[in-house]
Amino acid sequence: MRIGLLTEGGYPYVSGDARLWCDRLVRGLGQHEFDVYALSRSERQEDEGWVPLPPQVRRVRTAPLWTVESDEVVYGRRARRRFAEHYGALAAVLCAGAAGAAGAAGAEPPGDMSERPSDAVADRFRNALYGLAELARDERGLAGALRSETAVRALERACRAPGALRAAREARVPDLLTVAAHLERALRPLSLDWYDDQGLGSVDLCHAASGGPAALPGLLARHFSGVPLLVTEYGVRLRTHFLAATDAPPAVRALLAAFHGRLAAEIYGRAEIVTPGNAHARRWQEHCGADRAKLRTVYPGMDASRFAEAGETPERADPDTLVWVGRVEPAKDLVSLLHAFAEIRKEEPKTRLRIVGAPAGSEGAAYLGHCKALAAQLFPDEADGLHAVGDNPVSFEETGGPELPALADAYAAGAVTVLSSVVEGFPISLVEAMFCGRATVSTDVGAVVEVIGGTGLVVPPRNPKALAEACVALLRDPERRERLGAAARARALELFTVEQNIAAFHGIYLEIVARCPVRRVVLDDTGEPLPFAVPAEAHVPGRWNGPAARLVARGGPGWAAGPPVRATARVAAEGAR
Repeated sequence: MRIGLLTEGGYPYVSGDARLWCDRLVRGLGQHEFDVYALSRSERQEDEGWVPLPPQVRRVRTAPLWTVESDEVVYGRRARRRFAEHYGALAAVLCAGAAGAAGAAGAEPPGDMSERPSDAVADRFRNALYGLAELARDERGLAGALRSETAVRALERACRAPGALRAAREARVPDLLTVAAHLERALRPLSLDWYDDQGLGSVDLCHAASGGPAALPGLLARHFSGVPLLVTEYGVRLRTHFLAATDAPPAVRALLAAFHGRLAAEIYGRAEIVTPGNAHARRWQEHCGADRAKLRTVYPGMDASRFAEAGETPERADPDTLVWVGRVEPAKDLVSLLHAFAEIRKEEPKTRLRIVGAPAGSEGAAYLGHCKALAAQLFPDEADGLHAVGDNPVSFEETGGPELPALADAYAAGAVTVLSSVVEGFPISLVEAMFCGRATVSTDVGAVVEVIGGTGLVVPPRNPKALAEACVALLRDPERRERLGAAARARALELFTVEQNIAAFHGIYLEIVARCPVRRVVLDDTGEPLPFAVPAEAHVPGRWNGPAARLVARGGPGWAAGPPVRATARVAAEGAR
């Protein structure tokens, strides 16, 4: 198969989301060809370059989401009228109500499903979106129109129309400009030249590594060429938007929640299969309109080999040490962990806490400074005598130094691994601790309970007393720690390895292509359809799909010698003759 892998802010760039699992997926499926279509998030990300690509990556096409160059397209009267019609229809749908906007205030999906968009509203959104996409294809660009005064005025008319949301009616000019700028950025993939027969139209399957902008090219490939779409979400983009938009004005928050909710519903509705990474993501997808029959949970695949030594030698752990590993940021709630550790020290005075991780951005750096100050206040340096040097029982460290050269060494250093987050998607650090055979104490957020599955202790978030009691219980019971650690390692090796992830996606690829293959028509020199130009056996592994057979799959005769070439109507016609 030829897979169109769609990413945003990740693979094949060195930094970004979904980079590791995409790289492992591509390398693990060497029998397939991959065309990577990547949207970058920043100039810095582009400057950092790409990861080394395996030979099965046939080509890479990129486009920036962080900037836009003027397309220098001047619309005629008819094109301007088409744009005003479709953009006005899109704005009217957004102002009529927010799909899933009720969930914008929190990190959990609302239980009331009555807010789902009706079929009529979904059809209006769909027609407006694809109308803009067809206009962009016909006129070779849409960026200038999306930034025009016409777009802002269309938003204003929709907000002032009878029946509009109350928050939309209260939108001021700065709010309208903010919404228009956000929509322009989100709709930039519509202007790309990726959707012809030499681009996404030539693949057998589009696999979007996330929802939102990454899946939008897959929607258009399906619309223009009938290419089936697979969407994988290890972190639901709609939830991410809700969590990031809490500081926006009410009008901006309502309109953008409506747009992202409608887009998510369209993506889930048009995808052949949607693969959430855990039950928490699955609940969000169901709330946004995903059909349960399309949902297949596929856990992220992680490399267990680098934790093998730590998992096979549990005796290396210090029985009096707790370990926390992760990115230092407010969502990890290290403040509650430090207060819990103060209670632990009252019961077990010899216990130490090692916090291992680097700060995430400027906010994380400020939070790390706050946590260090709190640790110094809660735990003054302890000394055995008046003339001895004290030692704080809490240490803040990073991997790569002489004491912790690798991540596995951080988990191996302690008998119990702690997770204290108040917001979490799929807890990667928890799975790593399970690979290392460590007993865990975690807060009940995100997919923690699903991942742990009874092999660790779970307590409510923001509850230092409960966290302390669970840690003390494990510190005092080494046999229980060993039993839970062994069970956790067995569970992680069964569910969360790279091998199970690759096998799951390989099966899904085959299922989708078998169920809804792309119906391509190859034309000869006269413009007539050429029968048998793309034979079915092109997809069957075996001796017939060698170099000569690949030539057949791309339109050439089976008896032709020489290296494989790209399909052309001329070669196909000669083969038929």
